Amino acid sequence: MSHSSQDVNQQLVDQYTQIAQLAGGLAHEIKNPLSTIRLNMELLVEELGDAASPHDRRALAKVEVMQRECQRLQDLLDDFLNFAKVRTVDRVPTDLNQQIEQVLAFYEPQAAEAGIEVIQYLDPELPRVELDPETFHRALLNLVLNAQQAMPGGGQLVVRTTEDGAHAVLYLIDTGCGMDPRTASRIFDTFFSTKSGGSGLGLPTTKKIIEAHGGEILVESAVGRGTKFTIRLPVPPRITGPSAARDREL
Repeated sequence: MSHSSQDVNQQLVDQYTQIAQLAGGLAHEIKNPLSTIRLNMELLVEELGDAASPHDRRALAKVEVMQRECQRLQDLLDDFLNFAKVRTVDRVPTDLNQQIEQVLAFYEPQAAEAGIEVIQYLDPELPRVELDPETFHRALLNLVLNAQQAMPGGGQLVVRTTEDGAHAVLYLIDTGCGMDPRTASRIFDTFFSTKSGGSGLGLPTTKKIIEAHGGEILVESAVGRGTKFTIRLPVPPRITGPSAARDREL
């Protein structure tokens, strides 16, 4: 790559960083007055809680609508800040299967309530990968919850790991409603959502986290048949040489 191309790429990175910082700062500035508005709405609800007249009941209903909208804005800002701050991750050698089991154990009560059967096929020989446990947990849980939303009447979620050359591969396959090609091609676009009231930042944030780990995430889907997400994570080069040979002989 020429120096001029490198300079242009660096300028783009710097511009993106500056925009992300400005947007993050703006989001924080919005959160402060929003918190004040929410507090005052709560005080109004307390004052109108024993509303007896039709006028007071109508006023209370309007305040409750405003509370819901404030909460929606709060959730949107939180999702945006999570999206904006994912730039680098602190990776350490990690057992991917163990990470998956922790997420699924956390999700188990919710799965039972939603009528979802979780089936695991975790490769016991899967090599370790370098992960930031906290951010990867968030990304994987988001995918699991996304699968649940695609199965409102219950169903199956298959979680499988395997090794593919220089990558550890994770498959999440649900039996949900699936997506048409146009929707599937846009699910990682920021602010694109098929859910009413959704922020459209959950899956883009997940994609950003996976890519920050040097990996990639792919999706395949068919309407009425379900969806498969594939996550490919690089496996660090194995140690070779005399010491490694001695370890194999032990």
